[in-house]
Amino acid sequence: MSSPLIDHTAPPVRALVLHPDRSAGRAGGRRPHDRLDEAVGLAQALDLDVRGQEVIALRRTTPATLFGSGKVDEMAALVRAAEAEVVVIDDALTPVQQRNLEKAWEAKVIDRTGLILEIFGRRARTREGRLQVELARLEYERSRLVRTWTHLERQRGGTGSTGGPGETQIELDRRLIADRIVKLRADLQDVRRTRGLHRTQRKKVPFPTVALVGYTNAGKSTLFNHLTGAEVVAKDLLFATLDPTQRMIRLPQGRSALIADTVGFISDLPHELVESFRATLEEVAEADLILHVRDISSPETDAEAKDVEEVLARIAPGEGEEEGRLQVRTLEVWNKIDRLDPETRAAMLTRAGTEGAVAVSALTGEGLEALRQAIAERIDTDPEIHLTLEPQDGEALAWLYEHGRITERTEDAEGRVQISVRLSEPALGRYQRLFT
Repeated sequence: MSSPLIDHTAPPVRALVLHPDRSAGRAGGRRPHDRLDEAVGLAQALDLDVRGQEVIALRRTTPATLFGSGKVDEMAALVRAAEAEVVVIDDALTPVQQRNLEKAWEAKVIDRTGLILEIFGRRARTREGRLQVELARLEYERSRLVRTWTHLERQRGGTGSTGGPGETQIELDRRLIADRIVKLRADLQDVRRTRGLHRTQRKKVPFPTVALVGYTNAGKSTLFNHLTGAEVVAKDLLFATLDPTQRMIRLPQGRSALIADTVGFISDLPHELVESFRATLEEVAEADLILHVRDISSPETDAEAKDVEEVLARIAPGEGEEEGRLQVRTLEVWNKIDRLDPETRAAMLTRAGTEGAVAVSALTGEGLEALRQAIAERIDTDPEIHLTLEPQDGEALAWLYEHGRITERTEDAEGRVQISVRLSEPALGRYQRLFT
């Protein structure tokens, strides 16, 4: 198995970032230089010292090296000029392409998937997060054992656990990885089972669940901190937070909800990560309300929103009707309106009202009360009942305040209380058994 890409105790590693532009002749899509800027941000999130960056037009792919031979030679000069130790290719590379480019450029080459996996490996803090990242990394590295590790192609003798007669080192390593993957999947299955039990227990308590999702660096963690008073790490950095965090949030009219901050999404999110993080992402699919946080100041906000929607579609437990239900349970939150100029801001606020979104600034707190109200309205589906209580029904009144949400209360001259209260169906059943 390969060693980590970077020794974090050493000085920053010099890097060159290249984005292969496949958009020639294609309408729409994200702009190449925006994609390059994102790749540079990913490299900087890994503390790489980016010495150069370039968009490389890619009209057709070469199986051996991705780029044509002329481009490979041209970029070799860029690598030397930047004194780069690592070349980041913002695209997916086959094992053969990765090996051949490393030989041609005499530098370590890492593709987009490897870069994101490296970031996730550094940011994971919880045992669950580490399990998920390790599984994703092994799934990725298993393909790198095919026709690339020529230094492993030697015969080994021995018996038992050290490998069968004539077993090559590459076969042994492939089998060790496969065994480890089986163990990790079993551990993660336990995690999914535990999360399922937790969800079942939460459903017995009348607390709806809200999940924050969005493109990485859209401001989810800053918004989460404002809404809950928590102190989750919030930086202007791609994938600043990885492990999900849950807190209680107080909504208008006394309603409480459980809100979760999740990992940020990104375009071309590696398949290995989606599969490995399924236990975590299922929390999103099971939430009563999904807050899709968008950086509305980004010129790529529409493309980023589409990328998030694609990942949400991949983690939905079903198709068709379930996907439609997922859209119904989603509320768009347009963040970072403080970065807009006055004219653009006014137009954006009008558009948000028309499209049913909520415009906020998680940094300044603007719009957060409107967001709380919108959350309450979307999750407040409990039936409202109207009751008249006698003066001696103080115990029933106290029970209603504790287990329901009082929306209106008046008293007449005789001390009778007329109230309107929202109760979940289980709470309404308990009230009827106790007091009627």
